Amino acid sequence: MIKIKNLSKFYGEKQVLNSIDLEFKKGKAYGIVGENGAGKTTLFRCISGLETHKGTISSDFKKLKDHLGLLLTEPFFFSKITGREYIQLLANSRQIKLSSIEDKNIFDLPLNQYASTYSTGMKKKLALTAILLQENSVFILDEPFNGVDIQSNLIITEIIKKFKELGKTVIISSHIFSTLADTCDEIYLMKNGEIIKKVEQIDFNDLESEMKKFTVGNRVDKLLNLN
Repeated sequence: MIKIKNLSKFYGEKQVLNSIDLEFKKGKAYGIVGENGAGKTTLFRCISGLETHKGTISSDFKKLKDHLGLLLTEPFFFSKITGREYIQLLANSRQIKLSSIEDKNIFDLPLNQYASTYSTGMKKKLALTAILLQENSVFILDEPFNGVDIQSNLIITEIIKKFKELGKTVIISSHIFSTLADTCDEIYLMKNGEIIKKVEQIDFNDLESEMKKFTVGNRVDKLLNLN
């Protein structure tokens, strides 16, 4: 379990997270949605130990970051590291022995090629594969479906469902609402650094309609000069 109490984050005088309280349980998947700039990525970086913050983040682990796999929207790779070496590097960081990386290459990536030459979608699939093989207990996936082909999206969806069965905790952000509806038990709506709504699975459709209303509104009509 992960408990977040009164979490706030400032960059200088600018406040990007404001008194956030959340609780994430084992065997559950949680969606975090909101417009760009709402604070989703900053929240994820705080949970992962990459940012200092005010408030507390506690868990069942002595060091949460040692049991957490973070998939960033734009993963970083060294310029001269192959896909195979990257996977091995992340496995070594958790002291995980991989018997055969080839057998784990479920996205059919060119593992002997430099990761820096991969397409955006391939980079994301490589980073995801590496954190999956770390045997983490908690996964934070920032836009895992964005820029990835349909077949891979289906695989990622099934991975999330399997993790829930295995008692792992999964936290996801996505602008593709249908993917969250297929995988999440709860969805939290963020706006201006605050959690403004929590929705259970049964009410996901209502949340999607509400999001369309305040996000889209009459902007399309304005663009097309319809009003």
